[in-house]
Amino acid sequence: MSQTIPMTPEGFVWLQEELKRLMREERPRVVQAIAEAREHGDLSENAEYDAAKERQGFIEGRINEFNDKIARAHVINPAEIESDKVVFGATVTLFDTENGSEVTYQIVGEHEADIKQSRLSINSPVAKALIGHRVDDEVTIKVPSGLRVYEIIDIKYA
Repeated sequence: MSQTIPMTPEGFVWLQEELKRLMREERPRVVQAIAEAREHGDLSENAEYDAAKERQGFIEGRINEFNDKIARAHVINPAEIESDKVVFGATVTLFDTENGSEVTYQIVGEHEADIKQSRLSINSPVAKALIGHRVDDEVTIKVPSGLRVYEIIDIKYA
């Protein structure tokens, strides 16, 4: 499990900031909640204690996950990429040959993906299908609604 994890500089900074927040704010808050719940007496029937311990496990799991991702991070700055092919970090504009619409996506790391911001995970089926293709290539992509054919009309790195 020592495989590197590609991410943009923004994604790396977000991970670091979220890790700091969990360690400096959430962890002390849950420790305090556990201490308060213990003061209420019998722990075997203490729902507050059980909830606080469950929350503590979740927070510790996230801290471990973020530490692991940061340790394995391979930060790739899209602005430094010079390629005529779609690779990690590319912002790709596609033309949907079926309905005539255009859509633009940036290919980012897994934890950075947000479809509402047009950011696709490098591990998504759409991103995987686009990788290695050039402008004017037609790419057939299997999506939940079936097969879609897209033409790549622009690739940018910024």
